[in-house]
Parts: sequence; structure tokens; C-alpha cells
Amino acid sequence: MMNNIESFAGQDILSVSQFDRASLNAIFGVAHDMRVLVERFGSAELLQGKILANLFYEPSTRTSSSFTAAMQRLGGQVISINNVQYSSVSKGESLPDTIRTLECYADVIVIRHPEVGAAATAAQYAEKPVINAGDGVGEHPTQALLDLFTVQEELKQMNGLTVVMVGDLRFGRTVHSLTKLLLKYSVSFVFVSPELLRLPADILEAVEACGHSYRQVEDLHTVIGEADVLYMTRVQRERFTDPAEYDRVKDFFVIDQELMEQAKERMIVMHPLPRVGEISYAMDDDPRAAYFRQMRNGMYIRMALLAALLGKV
Repeated sequence: MMNNIESFAGQDILSVSQFDRASLNAIFGVAHDMRVLVERFGSAELLQGKILANLFYEPSTRTSSSFTAAMQRLGGQVISINNVQYSSVSKGESLPDTIRTLECYADVIVIRHPEVGAAATAAQYAEKPVINAGDGVGEHPTQALLDLFTVQEELKQMNGLTVVMVGDLRFGRTVHSLTKLLLKYSVSFVFVSPELLRLPADILEAVEACGHSYRQVEDLHTVIGEADVLYMTRVQRERFTDPAEYDRVKDFFVIDQELMEQAKERMIVMHPLPRVGEISYAMDDDPRAAYFRQMRNGMYIRMALLAALLGKV
């Protein structure tokens, strides 16, 4: 368990289970400093001479470019491998060999992979730090960190909140990771989804084991007024093998101005993005819409992590 910022140096970031409240506070403190740095100066030379390898076996816009921006804002450089089908992987190269090759060139490796546990496998074979940028339906730890940081920055508190998570709770790795992190605080959960997309049993068991209050409902209208944090997710077409199942649930929830009239004045709407219709574009001007501020926070969190893993903070 990493419990201060110095203990991050040389480590892998594979799961939210690595973090306790002390380490969260440490990384959030550095992320806040990174925010001030970017707002005042734009960039720094903290990681000059360092190289990040971005290895993405799945499509990515936000996470890939966020890590790239984070490294470049700190003066480092990036090797981007976003079209793995055109790389040596298409020739049959194994993940361990790909990782060993990349660490010949880079100081830290970020990996997204469709298989649960792939990031842990990469870390097993790497001598350089590895960051999990999403492994199938497993975890997405840096997304959970930026989500939690956003709640702290927006609402200035964590304890005592009601967090309403909506949409694809079955396949949504962002929901799984964020729920696990929130268990470290005194929060209440409401999980809103059709039965087909309910939260996996192991996540619910973790919530129960920590003694947190939770409910599972299908109608968002009945609970929208309770939400301090409304965490929206898209229904992920790519996780379905049966197109008919996807069509049945894809438009189950839509956040619009009419629905938000029932919400608190002091609350936030979050979304890991991309959205595909579940949040109305008219919502973007609502001050409670935090999802683009959430994206910006992702760069600050990843700047903090990269600097910490490379021993520069």
C-alpha cells in the first residue's frame, strides 16, 4: 500500500486496491499543484528526458490523449501505439515480448487491453512502471482517481454524500473502480440500471462487507432528488455479443433539463465519456454538468502519477 507520495516511485498502478486515504490525499495534493502549474505556466520541465510508451489494444480518445498531454506538459516525450493491429502484435508477438521491447525505449508504460488481468501480466514482465489504462471489464484505476478528485474539487467533501450511479453498471469498469474507491469514505450508493446491466455480485458484496448503505432501482426519476453525485455511463455496444440485447437497453436513461429540475441545486453530473445520447447537449451549459471539468482533471491526475512514479515529486 502506497501511503505517501515518495512511496509511489517505481511502482505500478494496476488497481484501486493499492490506494488508501493517505495515498489518495497525497496524489490529490500533487494533482492540485499540477493544476496550478498548468493554469499559470502551461508546462514545466520536470520530466524532461523521460519517455512514456502508450500501448493501446483498444480504441481510446480521452485516456490516450490525456496521458500524452500529461507527459508533454511535464516536458517528457511519448511513443504512441494506438493501432495495435498494425504492429508486431499482428505478427503473433506476445504481450510479454511487446512489453519487454517497449521498456527498452521508455521509462513508463501505459497499457489498455481487452482482457482482464492483462495489465498485471505486463507488470510481471516489466522492470519499468506500468499503468493500467483499462483491462476489459476489470478496472480503470486512473479514471477512478480522476473521478474521485473531481468530486473533491467540485463539492469540497467526500463523506456524507449520496452517489447515484446510472446506466451500464455490469460492464462499466469505471463504475467498478470508483465504487471500490468510494468505499474508503462514508457515502451512500444508489445503483440505477435495468436488471440486465446491474452491478456484478462481487462489487455488491464489497459494498455490503464495508457496511455501506445501497439500493438498486430501475427508475432514475425516483432518486434523482437525492443525488449529490450523479455518475452517468453509456451502454457499451462493444461489450454485447447479442445486438438485440443492446438495442433493448441502449436508451434506458437520458439526462435532460426536465429531469434535472428535480435535482439539487448543489450537486454534480459526471460521465467518463464518450456519451452516445444519454446526456442531452442542452445540459452542457448547466453549472452542475461537471463532465468536461472531469476530463481536465484527468490530465492533472495523470501528471501527478507520472511525476510520482518517476520519482520527481
